[in-house]
Amino acid sequence: MIRSMTGFGDASTSVDGVHYFVEVRSLNSKYFKANIRLPDEFQGLEAELESELRQRITRGTVTLTGKSTDEGASAALEINHQALDRYVSQAREAKAVTDGTVAIDFAALLSLPGVLQPPTDDLARIDRARVAFRTLLDESCKHLISMRQREGMLLLEELLGHRTYIAERLEKMRSLAPRVVADYEGRLRARIDGMLKDAGVQVEAMDLIREIAGYAERTDVAEELSRLGGHIEQFSELIESRDERPIGRTLDFLAQEMLREANTIASKTPDADMSRLIVEVKGAIDRIKEQVQNVE
Repeated sequence: MIRSMTGFGDASTSVDGVHYFVEVRSLNSKYFKANIRLPDEFQGLEAELESELRQRITRGTVTLTGKSTDEGASAALEINHQALDRYVSQAREAKAVTDGTVAIDFAALLSLPGVLQPPTDDLARIDRARVAFRTLLDESCKHLISMRQREGMLLLEELLGHRTYIAERLEKMRSLAPRVVADYEGRLRARIDGMLKDAGVQVEAMDLIREIAGYAERTDVAEELSRLGGHIEQFSELIESRDERPIGRTLDFLAQEMLREANTIASKTPDADMSRLIVEVKGAIDRIKEQVQNVE
């Protein structure tokens, strides 16, 4: 089954006054690569979220963005009373030294280092975030994969069109191939007859046969046409298969092999009609090579 490598999915939820959000995007890439972006307090979850992504997506550059907004009482920082008492004690000592001219500003005290600290239930918050992010990751990936499948169907239609285009021209080349040698033989006989007509010289039949046989061997593209036909059949089987395995890299390699055979045919055939057909085939293969870069 063909799937595109580009896609997008997101999901959100609220748990006990905390809002969680996950967004997953994927772009083309030769291999799998994950970029995880989480709030600082949840950086420790990156490795396990990447592992979850690898189980669902096999190819592409995937960017996961997770956000968390605490709208409940748990969002409040906690006051470190020991640190606050120490600052107040030092302020009172300074007031005594300066004859009572130092005022104590409570708001300023709260901004001093160590007075306000994150809640102490870090493990509990991380566990809640772990459950929420993993659940949202699963939902986001379902949306992303669904989009990749829809785009894959569009890719499939285009690839099938190119497959049919190449197969039709391949069939025409098969019918033209025998004519190439016959045309050469006719031209060779006519040219020799014209050159030797007035000289009264005879050309041995065996010499003519050897020349024609050598030309036939040099211009024979039957093997290349057969291999190109085999590649087209394999290409068809891959893109029409319902197998869930990724096939993008296989299609890319197969397109390179198809182009290799087409280039060999182009270099061996002297026939104008064959040359025109093989140019059209090479153009279609180039378009296939471009499109399979987006196949997972």
